[in-house]
Amino acid sequence: MSGLALVLVVLLPAASGISLCLAGPRARAAAIPVSLTTATVTAALAVAVTFTRPALEIPFIAGAPIGLAVDGLSALVLPAVAIVTLLVLIFAAAEGTESPERFHGLMLIFAAAVAVTVTATTLPALLFAWEIMGAMSWALIGFHWRDDRRVQAGLVAFTMTRAGDLGLYLAAGAALMGGAGLALADLPAASSPWRDVIAAGIIAAALGKAAQLPFSSWLSRAMEGPSTVSALLHSAAMVAMGGYLLLRVAPLLEATVWAGMTVAWIGALTALLLGTVAVAQRDLKQLLAASTAAQLGFVVLAAGVGSIAGGAGYLVAHASTKALLFLVAGAWLAALGTKQLSALRGAARRWPLVGVLFTVGALSLAGIAPLSLWALKDELLAVALETSPVLYIVGLSAAALSAVYSGKALLIVWGRADDATEAGLDDEQPGTRHIGRWERLPLAVLAAGAALLGLLALPQVSERLKAMVGESGTATPGAVELAGSAVLALAMLALVAVALRRGLPRPPWAVNWLGLERAVHLVVVLPTLALSEALARFDDRILDRGLHRSARAAVASARRLARFDDTALDAAVDATAHAGTRAGSRAARADIRGIDGAVEGLARQLRRLGTLARRPQTGQIHQYYAQIAIALAVVFVLILLVR
Repeated sequence: MSGLALVLVVLLPAASGISLCLAGPRARAAAIPVSLTTATVTAALAVAVTFTRPALEIPFIAGAPIGLAVDGLSALVLPAVAIVTLLVLIFAAAEGTESPERFHGLMLIFAAAVAVTVTATTLPALLFAWEIMGAMSWALIGFHWRDDRRVQAGLVAFTMTRAGDLGLYLAAGAALMGGAGLALADLPAASSPWRDVIAAGIIAAALGKAAQLPFSSWLSRAMEGPSTVSALLHSAAMVAMGGYLLLRVAPLLEATVWAGMTVAWIGALTALLLGTVAVAQRDLKQLLAASTAAQLGFVVLAAGVGSIAGGAGYLVAHASTKALLFLVAGAWLAALGTKQLSALRGAARRWPLVGVLFTVGALSLAGIAPLSLWALKDELLAVALETSPVLYIVGLSAAALSAVYSGKALLIVWGRADDATEAGLDDEQPGTRHIGRWERLPLAVLAAGAALLGLLALPQVSERLKAMVGESGTATPGAVELAGSAVLALAMLALVAVALRRGLPRPPWAVNWLGLERAVHLVVVLPTLALSEALARFDDRILDRGLHRSARAAVASARRLARFDDTALDAAVDATAHAGTRAGSRAARADIRGIDGAVEGLARQLRRLGTLARRPQTGQIHQYYAQIAIALAVVFVLILLVR
């Protein structure tokens, strides 16, 4: 029965989503009831399977089944993803969207793919879900398909993450070559150097999905999608799955010489540099996007240093926090027609309850005690300190930046509106000046998660989580570290309050997301175009010219063969035909004059003999007697002669 529940966690949203998409406008009235019912049942099943811990394998190809299981790690993440999905869909239903059947259908299919990703135990299952997740993200980011800018943004996001996704195929091939098989738990046992190739491929795929350096810029373009899409994809789902995959394969990273520290440093540097990018942003969704990459950097750091429980707890708390902030940003965008921070000044005062809920999320993101991300961040940083003090300092600096960009957004939305603020309203779309009651309900639940999920860092709970994920012997934060990080976050908030009066620095390299998109254009796009042009010229000058020459030679040979056919072969055939005709004519004449003449002459003689033979037949008896007497006389003479 538990195996069936796990299957339903995947198949129920997948079947409902596909049905809504295929039905199209005919399912418009039923889209929201079907979506919310499906998401509710799926969330309940996701919670239920965490107690039964089912595992199953579906035959796929020999030696490579599609394996799904709920273990200690997925038991923590799967319910969180399912619940956040339900809350986001409730908000989307209350807010309203065009083509609800298509929107809710795509979101449900995406949720099913994420469920497979979380529970996958083999590379075929992971690859299958990874591909669907990428395709659905492209469709959802470019959901408003009539807007070329948004479609292009979805294409950029899909292309950049796709480049990293190729690493999973590389890892699968290397796993087979290394003799490890395709089970994720068996990958550390692969022979060298295939184990290193497997690790490199998985790291590339995970960093691409998690928007870590050097793939981070796609997340900026993804903000063109609906805010509800950002609230799911860029909080608990797609971006989080990159960090989750690294937590899942932490034993593989540990089994290699280089992978663990490489991942840890990429995560720490992403948290630091993308935190700087977030500070420089003037668009609320861009600030939240940069902060998403930065916060996922802590999860990647945790995977690199082996803090699996700390990384998983941080992933869950961040999902609730960031989903809350993205949904509030979407609510303000719909109500005020803008997401520019300068025009959102005083937005929290317009809707105090929404402002308070946003404050809970922002303070959690800043690392303010005792909210969720405070102690959970210290838990993974304690393991980083045990690994490398320099790595810890970088991570702590990134944590300080979290307070800076969170405090910046928080102080602006609680500021007093002025004439300039009013002038900036409705600059992106007409605002409704309304946030409904049902839109606030999921915000309140997510705010509760942002406030209370820090309980996962309590010593008793933390030890149990470590036991669940098989982690042992890692460091835990002391009272000094916890107090120090709390004081640091408060100090940075105070510093932001002072600095905002003069304006925070906005270096161009930070505003433009470190110039990553331009770098990709220079390093990847332009060389690719140059190579394409070179290949085109090679094709025109060499291949096409060679083919043209070959074609002309073939035509000339064909013409020569045609002349030879006309002058030699056809002439020989004609001569043979004429000779055959003459021979036939002679044979016909010989037949007519010889054979036919002889046959006709014999027939004439036989007719004469027949005539002669009829002459004695007169019917007179005395003549018959005379003939008999003559015949007997002849016989008698012959007898005498013979003797």
